[in-house]
Amino acid sequence: MSRALVLATSLMLAPLQAWSADLVVEVVNLSSDDGDVHVALYNNPTMFPKSDGMLSERQVLPKERRVRLVFHDLTPGTYAIAVYHDENGNHEFDQAIFGIPLEDYGFSNDVRVFFSAPSFEEAAFDVPDGGAAITIHLND
Repeated sequence: MSRALVLATSLMLAPLQAWSADLVVEVVNLSSDDGDVHVALYNNPTMFPKSDGMLSERQVLPKERRVRLVFHDLTPGTYAIAVYHDENGNHEFDQAIFGIPLEDYGFSNDVRVFFSAPSFEEAAFDVPDGGAAITIHLND
């Protein structure tokens, strides 16, 4: 009887386990270890990369000009990331006239931009059931 109960419980929980995945994000090539790095995760194309459209945001202190963090328990699907290095620690993405960035930034897929942010589709990547790991290079 107890084997049947264990088997039934395992079968009921198996689908739940398939619906959560971890995403490991590493941001490299920071210009210094000053301030912190803001990493914003998005799953909604119409909200990317707006500050009020984030699914989740993390602030991480850099060490050796890099940061590593994990977003836990994500639903498998398509995501995009926007990152900036808040070197002066004011928790704002500093910009000059005409919106020219004064702080280092980057996006998933290492998408490079010139006059505007990339589209969600350009920065999008998949997180499967087993999770994923990505690296974003700043200053390349």
